[in-house]
This record gives sequence, C-alpha cells and structure tokens, in this order.
Amino acid sequence: MIDVVKEFDAVHGTAPDGVWAAPGRVNLIGEHTDYNDGFVLPMALSHTTMAAARRREDGQLRLFSAQGDSRVSALAVTELTPGVVAGWAGYPAGVVWALGEAGHDVGGADLFFRSDVPTGAGLSSSAALECATAAALNDLYDLGLTPPELALVAQRAENAFVGVPCGVMDQMASACCTEGTALHLDTRTLEQRHVPLDFEAAGLYLLVVDTRVKHDLGNGAYAALRTDCERAAGLLGVPALRDLALADLEAADDRLPPELRPLVRHVVTENLRVAEAVNCLNGGDVRGLGAILTAGHISLRDDYRVSCPETDLVVEAAVDAGALGARMTGGGFGGSVITLVETATVPKVEDNITRAFSAAGFPAPRSFTAMPAAGARRIR
Repeated sequence: MIDVVKEFDAVHGTAPDGVWAAPGRVNLIGEHTDYNDGFVLPMALSHTTMAAARRREDGQLRLFSAQGDSRVSALAVTELTPGVVAGWAGYPAGVVWALGEAGHDVGGADLFFRSDVPTGAGLSSSAALECATAAALNDLYDLGLTPPELALVAQRAENAFVGVPCGVMDQMASACCTEGTALHLDTRTLEQRHVPLDFEAAGLYLLVVDTRVKHDLGNGAYAALRTDCERAAGLLGVPALRDLALADLEAADDRLPPELRPLVRHVVTENLRVAEAVNCLNGGDVRGLGAILTAGHISLRDDYRVSCPETDLVVEAAVDAGALGARMTGGGFGGSVITLVETATVPKVEDNITRAFSAAGFPAPRSFTAMPAAGARRIR
C-alpha cells in the first residue's frame, strides 16, 4: 500500500496531522429520487479517497492530488468564490468555502489526496473527495459536526461552489454509511436507517461493471432533468414528486405535458421500489433485490432516458448469463452497472459481458465485486 504520509511529506515538506478516508458508493435503488425529496438505498464501497491533512494558521489552502496535474493548487481561503476554482480542486476548495459560509472558522490547510474511486463511473468520486476533506477539517478545527452535517456541507460545496445541482444522496452515503449495511435515507427529513446487507451469507456477489463511458453531471443534462421534475411538481401543486402516490399517476398525466409524464412515473415507481427493496433486506431476502434492480433499470432507460447503449448492454448480457438482476447506478449518461450474481456464476456473467462488448465494438469494461463498507472516518 502506498504511504500517503510519506507522499504528503514529499509534497508539503512536513508530516500531516492525520489521514482521513471517505468512500465512493453504489446506489442499490432509488435513482433520481433524492432531488425529488424521495427515498434512496445506497451502500458505501471499499474504494476510497484518502486525504492526508495538516492545519495551517495563515489562511492558505494548498491542495495536491496524486491523480491531478502534478502541481500544488495554492489558494487564499478568504478569496474563495464559487466558480473561480477549476477542475478537481473546486471540490475540496468548495468544502472550505461552505464551512466558512456556515460560520465555521477554518483558517487553511495543506491537503494531499489519493483515490482509487473510479472517476466518471457514476460511483461518486466527487462526494468521496468532498467528504474526505470535510472529515479532515472537522477534526483539524474541532468543529464537532456530525456525519449528516458534514454531508450537507459537502453537498453545498458541489451545488453552490462547483455548480452541480446534485441531491444529497451521494454525500450522505459517503459520510454516513456503516459496514455491512445499506443506508435507507429519506432525503426530505434526512432520517436514516441502516439496513442489514450480507451478500456473502446469501451466496451472492454484487458485481459492479464500469462501462468506461464517462459521464459529466455538470454538462447540463442533469440540471435539465431536475428542473423538469420541479416544473412537474409545480404543475401538480405538490411540494415535490415524492408527494405523489401511485394512485395519483393517472390523474397527474391529464395535468402534465407529454414530456413530463414519464419523469413523474419513474420517480413515483422508483420510491416504491426502494420500499420493496428495504422490505426484502429486512426479511433476509437478498435475492429478492434482483428483480427490483432490473425493473429500476427499465424505468431509467424507458421513462427517465438516462441510460446509454453500453449500460443497456451490460444489463442484457448479465441477465442472459444468469444474473438475478442488474441496473445502471448513478446519474446516468454512462458510468456503471450493478449486477446481483450468484457466487458460482460471476465468471460466466463477466465473460458474457466482455463478449457482448467486443461484439458491439465497445472498449472492454472493467468490473469488481463490492461489499458494503464504512463511511468517512479517520484512518491514521
């Protein structure tokens, strides 16, 4: 394992005060429901962003990423303004800005980041970067913030500083998940329940397939979907689409323009799929997730229209090879697919996906198995 303490010393010329880590996530079910005040069911990955950090008293923020452009970004905390910090550095800088906006006295820091969360794969690499930064600063400056409060700071950094109008799920998952559980989150009230999730005991693996199709939630498509959902809620006279029941859909269609109807249908039915998944897990029926995953993908593909040929092909090839279910995870427009697979079937499923990609002329995907891991924490 690479020693980030030594790497920090090589870049910043001194030892760090500590090392923190925050994970990426996969969302089992509940996609595009978080910014509609709905329900989600993510789990944290073992893949993390590590942040070695040292407190500074001079108001300077010095940022370096092992995956960055081999230079230190030097910024004055008092001069941080939304939109002025480009690239990856905007995410940790945004956290410092958001803490200051919330009234917390953060004077500065040296930070070194190393991450194995795949970027652009729909696995919340940005939330991992934000939450690792927030956890480090929380300890360095004795802010006393709880994990949910850190998640909200991280979300504000991404929304208001970077300019991506994401919901709160990614940051809550990265900050609050616990090992061996999925996080059942009400994104309106922020009520959390940790639902037991043991793939191994059920003889299953969650296979994550990165299609290598990069997505960019800052390119406008995500924001347009959110705006359309807010417009639909306004036309229906409800605070958010979360407030519609399945029985309301037929009447809602009569009050909406055709382009908004499938978006509303997805959000309403996706919230129901989250409830169904939680019932399965609470009842020890991990296998029951399979059909829920596939139904969720069909809704994302046909109603929300955020899938792409590569993610659709992974789902088709996985199910054809015996997977219990599969769906794209994350915001869409590329990224990753999760597949629920019996342990003995994993090689067959992986092979079938690889063959399908080769036949379609797509670059080979990469895959790994995932177990539910812990959220943001100090590791050294």
